[in-house]
Amino acid sequence: MSQVKFERREDIRYSDGGGRPQARGRSGPPPPPPQAPQQQKEGFAHEVGEALTKGAGPNGYLAWYLKKLQEDPLRTKMVTSGSLAALQEFLASWIAKDRNKHGHYFTTRVPKMAVYGAFVSAPLGHVMISLLQRLFAGRTSLKSKILQIIVSNLIVSPIQNAVYLTSMAIIAGARTFHQIRATVRAGFMPVMKVSWITSPIALAFAQAFLPQETWVPFFNFISFVIGTYINAHTKKKRLQALRRKYQEGRNDGRSEYDRRPGAGGY
Repeated sequence: MSQVKFERREDIRYSDGGGRPQARGRSGPPPPPPQAPQQQKEGFAHEVGEALTKGAGPNGYLAWYLKKLQEDPLRTKMVTSGSLAALQEFLASWIAKDRNKHGHYFTTRVPKMAVYGAFVSAPLGHVMISLLQRLFAGRTSLKSKILQIIVSNLIVSPIQNAVYLTSMAIIAGARTFHQIRATVRAGFMPVMKVSWITSPIALAFAQAFLPQETWVPFFNFISFVIGTYINAHTKKKRLQALRRKYQEGRNDGRSEYDRRPGAGGY
């Protein structure tokens, strides 16, 4: 009997003061369920992406950068290349744990690389890519695309890599023609092998999916990643060679007095 009374009392309706009857215990919709942690993470990642790219919309950073490329292409490329070259050097030093005498990763090579990127790499890349695009303008056949890749790998890449190695030798301290030539000869083929692997893939991707006005930032990004890897790898090898030389010097049987400059044959 008490159970029947309980059910009837649940169905009793009352007025909310405005003449509208409401059911007891049903004053509004139920609260939404708590958001899952995964959904919260995805929402946060989406917000970060929107903040960084602004959705790549008409007012986004990419649209602003492409507009600058159209209005003042060479200056925009110089600022971009200089900034990326300096950042590349800093990241490579950090990855390889290559510090200066003060224990900092911001070495004197960082501003030198910025100068190289702005005043050597950017103008050269601007001229080479412009000539390549003009040479194959309006030619969209598969044969033309393959020919464009061949010209890029056999003409454009060797010139850019030779200039890069020459600049790196000068930044590293080479002052004579023989020192620069030795550096270029030692590093040319290893760098070219990397270019021959990555350049066709990057160029084919750009041909298939990217408009020509976005080729510059795309190739800048590819060069930044590859250059950082090569730079860090080179620094690690140099540091390993210095450590081996230091260990061999400590194990040659001489005292620290005999090993000091001006003594023992130094």
